[in-house]
Amino acid sequence: MTQTPYPGAVPSAADIRLQLRSWPEVESYLERCKGVIVPLGSTEQHGPTGAIGTDALTAEAVALEVGRRSGVLVTPVQAFGMAEHHLGFAGTISLQPATLLAVLHDLVLSLARHGFERIFVINGHGGNIATSRAAFAQAYATASGRGLANAPHLRCRLANWFTAAPVMRQARELYGNREGQHATPSEIALTLHLEASLLAKQRPLPEAAPAGPIHGPDDFRRRHPDGRMGSDPYLASAEHGAQFLELAAADLLKQLQEFLEESN
Repeated sequence: MTQTPYPGAVPSAADIRLQLRSWPEVESYLERCKGVIVPLGSTEQHGPTGAIGTDALTAEAVALEVGRRSGVLVTPVQAFGMAEHHLGFAGTISLQPATLLAVLHDLVLSLARHGFERIFVINGHGGNIATSRAAFAQAYATASGRGLANAPHLRCRLANWFTAAPVMRQARELYGNREGQHATPSEIALTLHLEASLLAKQRPLPEAAPAGPIHGPDDFRRRHPDGRMGSDPYLASAEHGAQFLELAAADLLKQLQEFLEESN
């Protein structure tokens, strides 16, 4: 398995975007590398000041940076995830778990059919984790059942940028327990770095409700009336966001390289 499909040069973001390549270029790429990066996010509320597209924006940004550094192709972002518990807030668009499972299953099978064998999913939303792993398990079974030649070599890995050890350490150092669990300053910081217009939304907020059990969208809205879970996104800055992007990309690049080099 080739670790870097573009030896001797670091390609631009445009070079590694699957949607900007032609099919003969993808076939040529597969002769050198069987890996592909899939950004996975969500379209959901992030408190009264955070962008609804936070999870998709951040997953895509980290994925493109990892792709740029490695030369591994990056698919378009899957911007809709499992966000059922956020449906009590305007603008949230959610896939049911079964729907997300089907989407990811079909995505993996499509890529495997063409010869991709290492599917590295960079995820930006905690609600996607369980369903993603179930989708991978189902995809393995389907690939074998369909007799795909590369089924024995097919591997999928989920990498959550927000739980990368360096990212979590930095968040603790900068924000302490005000990082919280949702609409966190770390993820908001990254969006501020990516999209300057979001700076205008920042403002001081009252103390957020603490994290607790979640029993559907109505219950979530009752427990967390402004959408946050113990977080203070006003602490975020674009400068912090640049740090988080660097930390996440460097850590996930190592994970990707190990994944590509794994023997079957």
